[in-house]
Amino acid sequence: MTPSRASGRGGSWAFAALGGTVIGAALQLHQPALWTAGVYVALLFVAAAGLWWRRAFGRLLLVAALMCGALAGAGLAGWRAVAYADGAIDPTLEGRDLRVVGVVSQMPQRNETGTRFHLDVESARWADARNDAPPTMPSRIALGWYGENTGLWGRAVEGRASASAVVGELHAGERWQVTVRLRAPHGSLNPHGFDSELWLWEQGVHANGYVRTGARDAAPVHVANTWRHPIERAREAVRDAVFERVDDRRQAGVIAALVTGDQGAIDRAGWDVFRATGVAHLMSISGLHITMFAWLAAHLVGALWRRSGRLMLRLPAPQAALVGGVLLATLYALFSGWGVPAQRTVWMLVTVALLRLTGRRWPWPHVWLLTAAVVVAVDPWALMQAGFWLSFIAVGVLFATDVTDAGERKPTAANRLFLFFREQWVITLALTPLSLLLFQQVSLVGLLANAIAIPWVTLVVTPLAMLGAIVAPLWEVAAWAVQALSVLLQWLAGLPFATLSMAAPPWWMAACGVAGGALLAMRLPWSMRALGLPLLLPVLLWQMLRPAAGEFELLAADIGQGNAVLVRTATHSLLYDTGPRYSLESDAGHRVLVPLLRAFDERLDMLVLSHRDTDHTGGAPAVLAMQPQAVLLSSIEATHPLQALRPAQRCEAGQRWTWDGVSFEVLHPFDADYRSFTRPNAVSCVLRIGNGRATVLLAGDIERLQEAALVARTAEAHLRADVLLVPHHGSKTSSSEALLDAVRPRIALVQAGYRNRFGHPAGEVVARYMERGVRLVESARCGAAHWVSKRPAELACERERRARYWHHRIR
Repeated sequence: MTPSRASGRGGSWAFAALGGTVIGAALQLHQPALWTAGVYVALLFVAAAGLWWRRAFGRLLLVAALMCGALAGAGLAGWRAVAYADGAIDPTLEGRDLRVVGVVSQMPQRNETGTRFHLDVESARWADARNDAPPTMPSRIALGWYGENTGLWGRAVEGRASASAVVGELHAGERWQVTVRLRAPHGSLNPHGFDSELWLWEQGVHANGYVRTGARDAAPVHVANTWRHPIERAREAVRDAVFERVDDRRQAGVIAALVTGDQGAIDRAGWDVFRATGVAHLMSISGLHITMFAWLAAHLVGALWRRSGRLMLRLPAPQAALVGGVLLATLYALFSGWGVPAQRTVWMLVTVALLRLTGRRWPWPHVWLLTAAVVVAVDPWALMQAGFWLSFIAVGVLFATDVTDAGERKPTAANRLFLFFREQWVITLALTPLSLLLFQQVSLVGLLANAIAIPWVTLVVTPLAMLGAIVAPLWEVAAWAVQALSVLLQWLAGLPFATLSMAAPPWWMAACGVAGGALLAMRLPWSMRALGLPLLLPVLLWQMLRPAAGEFELLAADIGQGNAVLVRTATHSLLYDTGPRYSLESDAGHRVLVPLLRAFDERLDMLVLSHRDTDHTGGAPAVLAMQPQAVLLSSIEATHPLQALRPAQRCEAGQRWTWDGVSFEVLHPFDADYRSFTRPNAVSCVLRIGNGRATVLLAGDIERLQEAALVARTAEAHLRADVLLVPHHGSKTSSSEALLDAVRPRIALVQAGYRNRFGHPAGEVVARYMERGVRLVESARCGAAHWVSKRPAELACERERRARYWHHRIR
């Protein structure tokens, strides 16, 4: 059979339509709000009509095909989005206690605070046994079951008795009846940050919350075991068996992640090492991992198939290898949890396999376009995920750089080994610039680490880990292999300049960088590959724009319940507080601030920690580790654990300094305040920043007594400010009338979590600001807030600048 090739007018028309489909879906993803379903259905109808009567367009056929494809892509993505949005939680259910019956749909995730799991809801009623109509619930909810009545994020709920401090033993497929309190999915939204609301949207989760186990709440009840979600039950059993067999939890976590796809099994320290050495893609079942598994499975199936003449007569070995590789990769993806990245990769592999099985040898740009169109049709939101691009590039590189030829003689073992290492080199080369663009970081030791880790993980660790599900002692052998690799990776990660961080570039520079990386990886003469280097230069030379001399800007990060404010001048940067600690493995530093500082390519001159409370210092260890040169200024006591990481200078009223024409001054506390305070809030560092034209006042958690002292000690003209960081997140113990009358702010920033248990900002405090005509900006509604001294009356909200239809809007 002669391979057909995509050529001529028909092929060009088809690929124009496919390209339009991707473009249309991408445009629809930038909608701030959805249209009605009828509009999207109309777009699909117009696209179908245009494609049916395509001959009528004559010379404009390619343009018409592109437009029809765009209409189809936008219509399909929008229609699916409307269907997804219909499952959103009713706002009237938020904060209400509900008695829910449902089935655990994924293997639970356990940590030091409790257990997190997904529940497929079967029925629900009001927990207070009212006779009202039963509430309409989302089909799937994400829940946390915490010990000692800890709240939604694992923090202890004060003032409530505990019915049970023991978290129940949940397992996938079990039916439970629990009392829950829910809210709409609402995550942090920061520049260049992770969009958790989009991630939950793709997971089909329309509400999250926690199990209520107080003295007045009905106890959770295990109703029955079911046959639902058998794969999840198997995954959970294998994961738990790994941890029982392997004593070292770090090694067990890597094995569990490779076998079951449970990335949470690897602790944060392990992920830090893997990212620093550029091998993180090997330690989780991502799209790249499944692609590599399919490639190896195809080679194995092909080798076994060739041993049987009868099988060879029924189906040629190359086709059998292709089918076997895709099928085994699909089974692997299913067992790994069938996550969104795994689904995307499987559809890519299926599309490419069908092209080869039908004898179509299309040009590789066309194959890429077809696979992209298929994946986007199945999951249009994939275009917003870094994993899509990593998977897409990996698949394209593996197939586009395939130098084997069916007409060549059988390759020797040495040639196979050479080809294997060549594939790994090409993937690393292609994905390095892409990683720099997507994560603003690249490992300088990554090439060496991957040269060792890729064959070691794919040929030694992973096979041993998977075979251990059949012969358990092999997990111990796999643990030794993981330990040997860990020693090397830790040494590489500890080298000076092991990683290189770059500022996030504009989109056109990113496009040039991707093109340059792809060109370097293609099968072309080196003289042509070298043309990719100039395309990378804009990315390598890019620097984030900074304020002019004499000006400054402020970025109030969206970190939930806590404070974190970045202040930038022409050549200096200061971070005021570091947000909360969410759990032993998660804090605002690792989750928000470190990625934010990396994206801005910031080198902090000073870190100010207003006081010791964990909602202000929770992210400090991560920030201090990333910024070894930063001076620490704080009111924390000499015995505080952070003093061991970086000795702190005590903040005290009267301290002044100037950066680039911008003055900084500490207004509180005084030396006498340190000798008489009873609560950490009383010695919060209050920082005034100004340039003679605009002023900002960062007030920490001071309360009425400290506010009165501040007003009495400071000249009224010196206390006035354009922007005020609302004291104590808007607590009713702060924001006194005396302070507001003295400061007279134009804008007041409240950094508080959505539906936080403290009720911040208090209604009476909000009323106080409203009475004075102050623009009150809440981080839960605004996301990250950006203010510049050149325009002191204006403030930009990240939730407005990056508004997307899947983002939660507070009503």
